[in-house]
Amino acid sequence: MRRRYLATAAVGLGLLAFGLKRASTLPPPVHGRAVSPPRGEATPLDRATVRAARRHRGRSGIHMLADAHDAFAARMLLVREAKRTLDLQYYIWHGDRSGTLLLNAVYAAARRGVRVRMLLDDNGIAGMDRVLSGVNRHPNIEVRLFNPFAIRFPKALGFAFDFKRLNRRMHNKSLTVDGVATIVGGRNIGDEYFGSGEAGLYGDLDVLAIGPVVADVAADFERYWTSQSAYPAEQILGRVNGRMVRKLRRAAVKVERDPASAAFMRRIRDLPIVRLLVEGTLPMEWAPVRLLSDDPAKGLDRARPDGLLAGRLEKAIGRPRRKLGIITGYFVPGPQGARWLAALARHGVDVSVLTNSYEAGDVSLVHAGYAPSRRTMLEGGVRLFELRASGTRGLNPREGVRVGVGSRLRGTGTGSTAALRSGVTTLHAKTFTVDDRKLFIGSFNLDPRSWQLNTEMGFVIESPRLARKVAEVFDHDVPLHAYELQLGNGIEWVERGARLEVHRREPGMSRMTAAVMGLLRVLPIRWLL
Repeated sequence: MRRRYLATAAVGLGLLAFGLKRASTLPPPVHGRAVSPPRGEATPLDRATVRAARRHRGRSGIHMLADAHDAFAARMLLVREAKRTLDLQYYIWHGDRSGTLLLNAVYAAARRGVRVRMLLDDNGIAGMDRVLSGVNRHPNIEVRLFNPFAIRFPKALGFAFDFKRLNRRMHNKSLTVDGVATIVGGRNIGDEYFGSGEAGLYGDLDVLAIGPVVADVAADFERYWTSQSAYPAEQILGRVNGRMVRKLRRAAVKVERDPASAAFMRRIRDLPIVRLLVEGTLPMEWAPVRLLSDDPAKGLDRARPDGLLAGRLEKAIGRPRRKLGIITGYFVPGPQGARWLAALARHGVDVSVLTNSYEAGDVSLVHAGYAPSRRTMLEGGVRLFELRASGTRGLNPREGVRVGVGSRLRGTGTGSTAALRSGVTTLHAKTFTVDDRKLFIGSFNLDPRSWQLNTEMGFVIESPRLARKVAEVFDHDVPLHAYELQLGNGIEWVERGARLEVHRREPGMSRMTAAVMGLLRVLPIRWLL
């Protein structure tokens, strides 16, 4: 009898596995519906950007967006300014305050006749299926999902049956308005990226760009939009009625009236960035700017080596001769990368790296992948800094009510749903400078996932002024907000504040955690990080 039960259970499990395997298999995408952009006369934004670009032939205008509130306000105001087209490409889009406000503004743009295209990575839209399906019903909006999960809940089940494909994500971030202005950088759409919410803050960097590089971003969006990894939302998501759109609009009104959102909404109302852009008075750095991005075929492991960002980035930015500054929240150089940085330092290059400390980081596995490389770099003369956990500049996390249309899960730069700790600032930027001449700003982390698995994008900007501005952070700001690592009796963490303090145990890490991290460091998981 027992054997019969076991045999029946085995057959049942086999049938279940077979069914789930079939359910997780996707057909090719069907790119049927296409919305044409409206025609019309040149807008004030058109005239202003064209006029400015003519004065700086061959160069693009760059305006840095370092402040979190400014970064969100710039997006909102540009979306509100859109007259013809709006293309959005993001890895994560949350249904929280900022995600709800921006999605409602996008929907409002479609209602006034703007053609809207949203290309979202399916791993970063937890809880958003119904509202995205709702906005996709509008005739002026098309939503597509990159490398989608056929099994919608629980999504993680898909990894068991289609891991090779689903482990490859679209990490790109861009927002392009009317083909004349774009925002590119490291921020996704969610409260933790813009300093509005109950959790901590991601320290990040974007740029607003006008000029020739905008056409490159638009063309790059097009090749992702038509790629074999981009699926129309109606092919993946269940259909819903108009109630979800009404819910979105009610939620946006609730956000705007929420007392905890007052400062956030004031920033959006008062920031003159788009007005100054139209007037031609927004401070801009005009420089040669080159867009680099992965071939979207990387999402299916079909990209040729010459179509990968990593190799082209090395050629575009050149080998450092005097100075290399790296700022990245997710830093896993591996033995080869650590030796290369150490060799640069030994040959006289000033190499400085800022990444997250264990206490400021949000993904323990990434820290486990990074930590073994520290000694090699320090022995070679690399200046290594780890950001300390510090108070955010965002709103008080205990004020206000929870508002939004989607999941309360908080995503991270690697797609985890681990919650950010309240009051902690986590480094999320991805930028580096070479010889005070060039800098890179984008989505590319110096880790195996960015090199080998995820698609990425970013700008190489040939501006000595901006490169020096970023490089000088290591001389002025970083020592005040980060531990500087040094070799003494093992690795030591130097904290400069009201007084100098040297930590001989890793800050924020208990003995038990250290033991667990030690185990993680020896596991063969670096290629996944």
